[in-house]
Amino acid sequence: MRPLDGIKVLDFSRVLAGPMATQILAECGASVTKLEHPGTGDESRVFEPAFDGGQSAYYSAFNRSKRSVAVDMKSDEGRQLAFQLAAQADVVVENFLPGTMDRLGLGYDALAEVNPGLVYVSNTGFGQTGPYSKRKGYDTIFQALSGLVDLTGHPDGPPAKVGVPFADQTSGLWIAIAVLTGLLGRVSSGKGCQVDLAMMDVQVSMLALPAARYFAMGETPRRSGTEHPGRVPSAAFQCADGSWLFISASDQHWPVLCDVLGLAEMGQDTRFARNRDRVRLRDQVTHALGDAIASRQRAELAESLRAAGVPAGEVNTVPQILNDPHIRARGMVDSFDDPDRGPTPGLRTPARFSGYDAHRFEAPPRLGADTQHILSAELGLSEAQIAALFKKGIVA
Repeated sequence: MRPLDGIKVLDFSRVLAGPMATQILAECGASVTKLEHPGTGDESRVFEPAFDGGQSAYYSAFNRSKRSVAVDMKSDEGRQLAFQLAAQADVVVENFLPGTMDRLGLGYDALAEVNPGLVYVSNTGFGQTGPYSKRKGYDTIFQALSGLVDLTGHPDGPPAKVGVPFADQTSGLWIAIAVLTGLLGRVSSGKGCQVDLAMMDVQVSMLALPAARYFAMGETPRRSGTEHPGRVPSAAFQCADGSWLFISASDQHWPVLCDVLGLAEMGQDTRFARNRDRVRLRDQVTHALGDAIASRQRAELAESLRAAGVPAGEVNTVPQILNDPHIRARGMVDSFDDPDRGPTPGLRTPARFSGYDAHRFEAPPRLGADTQHILSAELGLSEAQIAALFKKGIVA
């Protein structure tokens, strides 16, 4: 048994944010049916990078543990099949432009008439309302517009995007939050709801701390590289071997940090005892720490700092963290049995629930792999009806 056993999700979404959310739900036990277009399916099925054999590693990262049904929603019969599936679902997730699902006869109002308990998440770039609601956008566009790109990078360099698809992935988390909140609300109200979730709104919500500085001080936050705008020290420092170590210390850590670095006199100097004073004297503090750290080997210094109780973390590459013994011991890197290529690596859903079976960790579905079964077992179509739909290309 898993936490979301018995919950049926119909997933119309493509690419990243929606599929990431529904993968989380699937691996926590929900039955997620991915509705795709015959022949092509989710466009991310052909995105780079690819494993040996051609399967998209991008697609595999966000579509595990689901079923796939291929239905042509450009046809009346295809839309009717999609409607019937949605009428049986607890949750619908879609990421089309506003109005698209209504024009297909699959909007929330139409479905709620036959399925009043439906939780329907509409994930769009800019929301169902507002002057930008009809705009299209991608992850990097939302990062740019929201101010995240302006905040990322070093003060003397150009703006930069975040190193992962931050807008897509944070939106994926909020889709999952919205689904679970809607399902919990249904328990008390007896009714479902439509959730208007804009990726742009999600990105603006990520500005809580820069916005706090603006609201409190009228400040326009600027790029600060690895430095924290309100804490000193909190930055990456280069060690003698050329590698980088991130150190983040509060007032209680300051004298201990200085002792480890051979700066005991600075650690006892009252001018630097409080964080607000160190922020004011940022350049002086950073220069002194940087010189001391530049003479130490990273491995030795990191262990010395941690042994003294000072928070420190090596700046890892992706291969380094994926092969880190702690991450391996936590089971974050695992493999699923893909029918096309056998054992295939992937990253597990991180939450662990006591008293439940382990999360699913199954191969992403082949396009239309479950069409026949779903039409028969869940929609009750006869063999002849199903054969006719396949023959006409309505399903695949």
